[in-house]
Amino acid sequence: MPVARPAQPIKLYTTPLSGHGHRVKLFLTLLDLPFEVIELNLKAGENGTPEYLALNPFGQVPTIQDGELTLFDSNAILVYLAKRYCDASWLPEDPRGAAAVQRWLSLAAGQIAYGPCAARLVTVFGAPLDHERAKKIAVKLFDVIDAELADKAFVAGIHVTIADIAAHTYIAHAPEGGVSLQPFPHIRAWLRRVEALPRFIAMPSTKAGLLAA
Repeated sequence: MPVARPAQPIKLYTTPLSGHGHRVKLFLTLLDLPFEVIELNLKAGENGTPEYLALNPFGQVPTIQDGELTLFDSNAILVYLAKRYCDASWLPEDPRGAAAVQRWLSLAAGQIAYGPCAARLVTVFGAPLDHERAKKIAVKLFDVIDAELADKAFVAGIHVTIADIAAHTYIAHAPEGGVSLQPFPHIRAWLRRVEALPRFIAMPSTKAGLLAA
């Protein structure tokens, strides 16, 4: 539960199929914080308007507005929300716990982004990326983290943290990018634990990759 409450609903600018946006929406929902979603139509270029670029000069999603604060980058937003509205369980302050979370935030911006996220960008959005390379990165990553999760309930240790929120969405939706989760039983068990959290919400799935009809 949050240790503080925003004075007014947090505004979340995103799009329904953005995994980065879903990270933030999921965390806000898990914390039961009041928020308002402003959906942007990226195909129509709503993320490139002068008004939106004034909030996020990269024209990306998500962006939040919490009172006078405007913040973009999904991992930065998770850190802010954890520090502002949570107890320390979501973002540990001890050196080992903080480092464990940071490692996964780096993975979320690194191998997860270049692997399952990139593979899904190709199949769902038609992004001009190297699909085979992205799938190979994803499988290599999953080999490593499946072994790590053999003796851990959550990615940074025994309890859920923002590391799980940062990692979950693109790994859960890897089949949409053509990457099977069947060879990775510990990853699938971890996904089920995250999805069993109170108030968990899933990102909408698409009929792409291994899920195509």
